[in-house]
Amino acid sequence: MTANPSPAHRWIRWPSDDRSPRLGYGADYNPEQWPREVWKDDIRLMREAGVNIVSLAIFSWARLQPTADSWDFDWLDEIMDLLHAGGVAVDLATATASPPPWLTTLHPEILPVTRTGETLWPGARQHWRPTSPVFRTHALRLVQALATRYANHPALAAWHVSNELGCHNVYDYSDDAARAFRVWLRARYGTLDALNHAWGTAFWSQHYSDWEQLLPPRLAASHPNPTQQLDFKRFSSDALRDHLRAEREVLTRITPDVPVTTNFMVMGETRGMDYASWADDVDFVSNDHYVHPGPQGLDELSFSANLVSGIAGHRPWYLMEHSTSAVNWQHVNQAKLPGELARDSLLHVGHGADTVAFFQWRQSAAGAEKYHSAMVPHAGPDSEVFRAVTALGRTLAALAPVAGTTRRPARAAIVFDWDSWWTAEHDSHPTALLRYRQEALDWYSAFLALGVRADVVPTRADFSGYDVLVAPVLHVVPTALADRLRGFVEAGGHLVTTYFSGIVDENDHVHLGGHPGALRDLLGIRVEEFAPLPEGAEVGLDDGNRATLWTDAVTVTATDVLTLARYTDGPQAGRPALTRRTVGTGSAAYLSTRLGAEQLPGVLGQLLAGADVGSELPEAACGRVDLTIRQSAEEEFWFLTNRTADPVPLPSVEGELLAATVEPGRDADVLVLPPRAVAVLRRPHRAAD
Repeated sequence: MTANPSPAHRWIRWPSDDRSPRLGYGADYNPEQWPREVWKDDIRLMREAGVNIVSLAIFSWARLQPTADSWDFDWLDEIMDLLHAGGVAVDLATATASPPPWLTTLHPEILPVTRTGETLWPGARQHWRPTSPVFRTHALRLVQALATRYANHPALAAWHVSNELGCHNVYDYSDDAARAFRVWLRARYGTLDALNHAWGTAFWSQHYSDWEQLLPPRLAASHPNPTQQLDFKRFSSDALRDHLRAEREVLTRITPDVPVTTNFMVMGETRGMDYASWADDVDFVSNDHYVHPGPQGLDELSFSANLVSGIAGHRPWYLMEHSTSAVNWQHVNQAKLPGELARDSLLHVGHGADTVAFFQWRQSAAGAEKYHSAMVPHAGPDSEVFRAVTALGRTLAALAPVAGTTRRPARAAIVFDWDSWWTAEHDSHPTALLRYRQEALDWYSAFLALGVRADVVPTRADFSGYDVLVAPVLHVVPTALADRLRGFVEAGGHLVTTYFSGIVDENDHVHLGGHPGALRDLLGIRVEEFAPLPEGAEVGLDDGNRATLWTDAVTVTATDVLTLARYTDGPQAGRPALTRRTVGTGSAAYLSTRLGAEQLPGVLGQLLAGADVGSELPEAACGRVDLTIRQSAEEEFWFLTNRTADPVPLPSVEGELLAATVEPGRDADVLVLPPRAVAVLRRPHRAAD
């Protein structure tokens, strides 16, 4: 494995000597898909749209290295020169995302293998094993050639390692993976005795007596060992991370002054990569995000952008990809409504993105993504999409003062944990219906409904600056994390957690003595047995809510626990459903069931009132406007995003209008935010409450 890096944050190395603040604006650019006569027109249109950076050569390995022993950089030299002359910086990819046909023909042993033993063949992309030494050798050879050739090119602003690492190849069960998994396990456990204890191999006669007996969790006759599954998920994320480090080491050795990034995919159910653990391996965090239409589509965008900010430590980050309109891979690919292109973009900026980029610049005429939208659509620049693109370019130029500012932390935060995500949804559990990320998103939607800002942070974050932590389905709680949460509460913080939390340690071993395990004493309650509900079943609470998925037979064990709601029917009728225990000046609350996004605001509002945390928005805007704040030492910038298709008045919201996607209206001097619009107000910096 490669060496640990030092945590760093270096931003885009803009080629210009102009040091004035700017937001980046651009796209993935694939000039190799087009004849040369199109290239100059592309540069002209980029200037018209305000584009100042593009990601280049992402899927160009076969073009750069046509055979094992030949190279063709002439076309890339030419386009790099054209872009620089046009004032467009280059985030240059290492082009290793998809190996060329000559490599897979010569070395089919680099191809991934599924858990059922099937080979994933060429014909799409990412057909390589993260643990293949053969692939690593060829990939690093290409990285070295690119870094050497373009080290001093004036357009080079950043390096882009591979592309969406793990999007299609996160889990490989090949013999290469098995060998690397054993190395990883030796490093984690040291001895077979420690591994056998961690994996609980006394069960089902699984005791290992030799390291060579260890395998990935391939197709088995029954449910594979749960800790083996968890460790394989951890290993698979680390294997991709190790590849990132290997490419980065080549790049920083040859070009030490050029920052390195790679595009994460914090969105939807993309769960295979523990991005919080990757953050220190890049100079700045980048992310790809695509909206999934539905009732919580915009909330999910905000949640994901918020989590990216948490991963980045609230420092500026790069929105590497999103879509101008429709994508090509959903069941039904709907075009965006007027205003949504700009709204979605600025919501990311409000959460800390200092660059807004799309996939891709010019919509492809051929290939699997030819129906994926782009900045220049099939219809050409005389189109509504390109007019919206150029309007967004003007808006981002007006927002230049925001560049380099940090995202203002909220008083409340949702704690997000990859180990809990992976483990809570394992097989052989009380229910197969639980969805970890959906529960976290529902709580986030509840914050939005109340108009209360909340951060989304990984478990490694510093909790001390928050008044409220919501940790839904925090299933994996090692002793150290339990101690941190107790310390948070004892210092005056207010913790809210839910069903199936605190249940297991880092080895997926149950905390004995009753649930919720590691959090049981802090919460002052005890649960002897889980009571999941059948699919479609509901039970009532005495506060009028209807609950689904899960109930707990809660017994109160501490005299200072207050029951805020009880079950009125179902197997737990009469028992507590929602409890809150005062601990010093702090508190610890437990919700033993699932209420969903529509019912959680009432419960959350009650808990926030007990912590004296409220909205910074006027009451008329709560639930209708998503507020994010960025700040410098002198100023703060309020990003006000209309979540609705109706105008929203903003009484008592003051500040200089810096930019807007649609010009706000006025009603008796009250600012009115148009449907699906974003307004950015500049205000004097104020100290946090």
